[in-house]
Amino acid sequence: MRKSVISSGSSAARPSPTGEWKDIEAIAQVEITSEDAHFPIEQALAKVATTGWRAAATGPQIIRLLFDEPQTIRRIHLHFLERAAERSQEFAVYAGWEGEMREVLRQQWSFSPNGSTEEIEDYTVELDGIRTLELRIDPDRSHDPKLSKGYASLESLRVA
Repeated sequence: MRKSVISSGSSAARPSPTGEWKDIEAIAQVEITSEDAHFPIEQALAKVATTGWRAAATGPQIIRLLFDEPQTIRRIHLHFLERAAERSQEFAVYAGWEGEMREVLRQQWSFSPNGSTEEIEDYTVELDGIRTLELRIDPDRSHDPKLSKGYASLESLRVA
């Protein structure tokens, strides 16, 4: 796994009907804004269910995939899990071509330990020739980011 830390600015996913999940570790470098040593990004990118990734710092976080070669992406599968805290989260996915980044999708979700603890999103997309895929997570939309007590986490990220 090739990764670097950049400054801030439960079940495994099913196989893709449009092809097998891409081996992200083999085709991309990963940049992250922070990482809890017990929950490294490799855990969220693994092809089998794991403990996932968690940020080491509170507030908004970025997970950026820099592909070695231009990629065609037809499906994005995201799995978030929060059992401990009640919070409203927002995430956005951006795709990048030579020098251009474009928002592909955006979603908000409210977690509640006594109810909604899991968010699974599965999107069909038409992304051709992208060099970058970026996931921006704001784990605590109900607070000022400077006062946030929410830690971003991601159970899994798959692309096909």
